[in-house]
Amino acid sequence: MAVASREVHLIERPEGLPVATQFQIVETTIDDPAEGEFLIRNQYMSVDPAMRPRLSNGQQPLHKPLGAGTIGVVTASRHSAFAEGDVVQHGLGFREYVVSDGRGVSRLDAAGFPPTLYMHVLGPTGFTAWGGMLITGELKDGENVFVSAAAGAVGSVAAQIARIKGCYVIGSAGSSEKCEWLENELSIDVAINYKEGVLRKNLKAAATQGIDVYFENVGGEHLDAALPRMNVGGRIPVCGMISAYNNFGARSTGVTTLSNMVYQRITMRGFVVTDFEEKREKFLDDMRGWVADGQMKYRETVFEGIEQAADALIGLFTGENIGKALVKLD
Repeated sequence: MAVASREVHLIERPEGLPVATQFQIVETTIDDPAEGEFLIRNQYMSVDPAMRPRLSNGQQPLHKPLGAGTIGVVTASRHSAFAEGDVVQHGLGFREYVVSDGRGVSRLDAAGFPPTLYMHVLGPTGFTAWGGMLITGELKDGENVFVSAAAGAVGSVAAQIARIKGCYVIGSAGSSEKCEWLENELSIDVAINYKEGVLRKNLKAAATQGIDVYFENVGGEHLDAALPRMNVGGRIPVCGMISAYNNFGARSTGVTTLSNMVYQRITMRGFVVTDFEEKREKFLDDMRGWVADGQMKYRETVFEGIEQAADALIGLFTGENIGKALVKLD
């Protein structure tokens, strides 16, 4: 029996900060699965800053469901590898129901953890932070670390990994509430509200022993402030440039302190999570252990209903979320 469903479509490409009218909720009907297919009722959708550039550069088609990571449950199946009741992960987008032939869909064995954790600390954002900090950043125990966007899904994990490794950890965030969460709940050493005072001065005051690893999520002013504070041989793993995502061509504001890369012999290297795929089991072993023993904490900002999907995405760039942003459908 066919089911009614709703999808979130992009109907106009944004210039600058997206607005809700550039998205549309579209009602559709999903047919019963054919032989070799199965029906998924989606439960949670992931909202990530990396979705933003695709809206403007053409990677996200107009009048099609927004691409995003999703967790759902199989409600009907004519596929030999997927049974009714299976919890699955996929990237088939912002929609309530979807029919799949299995490509790009994996069964989720939550191993006793809440399934939503596999969308952040035990999933792509956690893996990004783990690989970026430990592999690209070559973090050593006891170093001095700065993490920008430290209250976000990736940054909060990166900051805690550094803390677990016995490092002195500085994080930046955009509100007093976020800074209090970083210091009081995540136990980092110093949280800087970059919207108060002068960032470069506040970072200089916090980083009295310099910075060995700067986990870069923001770019622009943050990178400009961090470079003069880097120690000799410092490393900058570049995860994102969120300050630039709403700019034309994703252009960052000017960085004037690059000469420090020469004198301090700094390495700055970009990375993506797929660089670490062969280390996935090691990541899961580490992260499951840290979550289970309370060393790795997390927070979810949950938006209720598919109607909130556009607001959830826009909210990433206006400071609405702490930790991982999710849209709950079920």
